[in-house]
Amino acid sequence: MDPYLGIFFLTPFFQSCCAWSVNNFLMTGPKAYLIYSSSVAAGAQSGIEECKFQFAWDRWNCPERALQLSSHGGLRSANRETAFVHAISSAGVMYTLTRNCSLGDFDNCGCDDSRNGQLGGQGWLWGGCSDNVGFGEAISKQFVDALETGQDARAAMNLHNNEAGRKAVKGTMKRTCKCHGVSGSCTTQTCWLQLPEFREVGTYLKERYHKALKVDLLQGAGNSAASRGAIAETFSSISKKELVHLEDSPDYCLENKTLGLLGTEGRECLKRGKALSKWEKRSCRRLCGDCGLAVEERRAEMVSSCNCKFHWCCAVRCEQCRKRVTKYFCVRKEKRERSGGGGASRKLKRKL
Repeated sequence: MDPYLGIFFLTPFFQSCCAWSVNNFLMTGPKAYLIYSSSVAAGAQSGIEECKFQFAWDRWNCPERALQLSSHGGLRSANRETAFVHAISSAGVMYTLTRNCSLGDFDNCGCDDSRNGQLGGQGWLWGGCSDNVGFGEAISKQFVDALETGQDARAAMNLHNNEAGRKAVKGTMKRTCKCHGVSGSCTTQTCWLQLPEFREVGTYLKERYHKALKVDLLQGAGNSAASRGAIAETFSSISKKELVHLEDSPDYCLENKTLGLLGTEGRECLKRGKALSKWEKRSCRRLCGDCGLAVEERRAEMVSSCNCKFHWCCAVRCEQCRKRVTKYFCVRKEKRERSGGGGASRKLKRKL
């Protein structure tokens, strides 16, 4: 019997708010690893959701065309955005496998107690139940890295960024400790490692994205033995924590149907709000002004369900609440001038 099996994962994102999905996520692994398939698919999904969140107010906002991890057919670019997609997807798979291991979803996996009893630092010992990140790393690598069958520079780049994603999970692990001693004193501590919130992994990789290194190997880097040697030597000299890319990014301000880019015209941006970060507050300038577009203000009435109450038996009845909101969108300057610069009021219905 063939010890390897190709698996296609279709993991649609069913929420009605989004019209995208992770399609044809191809991974190959030993048949014994089929028990991990649902965790692998869920991990890939969480990676793409995090990509959408991290780039929600960037010119490139993790569009559907970016979600295909396979580089077959030359559809994929080799820029820093591709680097992030590989890293966050790999991290998502490793994170989910590690978490599900700790939750007891797998019979052959449990806590990492390999260091228990050893001195970890001054005043504390390893103990407790550390999340088994080594297990998640090994299984995720078996699945995700199997996507790359080539030996050229692009395959080397993808594998490097896959590893950077796994390093991000390990690098953001949190040490949790419990005190021991007489009458509540903390004479010694027992400590273990826990996974952070996945948002922390995404934020860490977004910072690495901004500092991604460009490797000048694309021209003439083929599959010959000499080329493979040069590629391997170059990538081995770069820290596994760094994201790397081979190509410059295109101008995401502009629509490019060949590359599947929609441009920033029509995108929503943010201007006001106490909870907004500096990056979010500058989104109108970044998406509109710096791309030669104007900002159009649109006032709308949002209708949503509210004050919901449970009635015996068995129904939930809600009131309809209306709220006036102001939103901002990027439009062509001539279009805004023709409309007089004002925004028409519209009624939007949103189900909660």
